[in-house]
Amino acid sequence: MQARARRKAQRTGEDDDNDGEEEFSGSGLDPQKDQRTSSRLDMSCNDRTQAGGLDTKDFKKLFEEVSRENSQLQAQLQDTQRVVSQTRVELEKATQRQERLSDCSALLELERKDRRMLERRMAELEEELKVLVDLRADNQRLKDENGALIRVISKLSK
Repeated sequence: MQARARRKAQRTGEDDDNDGEEEFSGSGLDPQKDQRTSSRLDMSCNDRTQAGGLDTKDFKKLFEEVSRENSQLQAQLQDTQRVVSQTRVELEKATQRQERLSDCSALLELERKDRRMLERRMAELEEELKVLVDLRADNQRLKDENGALIRVISKLSK
């Protein structure tokens, strides 16, 4: 308690009660002397508080501290609001991208189906082409055989 009063007096920078501090900084062996010093320090602090000098300084300091803290909090609030608005914009962009992607994915799915259908049709046409090539080869073979038979018949009829 005594040390607290001494620190408070030192913080305010007022040294009106120098002999009180000298007694306080003594040996500390006499408890009654320490009590008197403590009482004297408490009384001098109370006198200063009642005089208004200490209150005004403390209120000014408190007001300045609260004002600074308020300014810092307002700055933090603005930063947070800015971050929130940026996040909203990013969310809207992501939502739009997602919508476009879902539209694109639907189109891609249609394109995949069309591609599969075209690939099947191409495979069928390739099979038909193979059959056609085989038929042409058979047709050519038959023409050649027909020509040979015609030659044989014409030799026999002579």
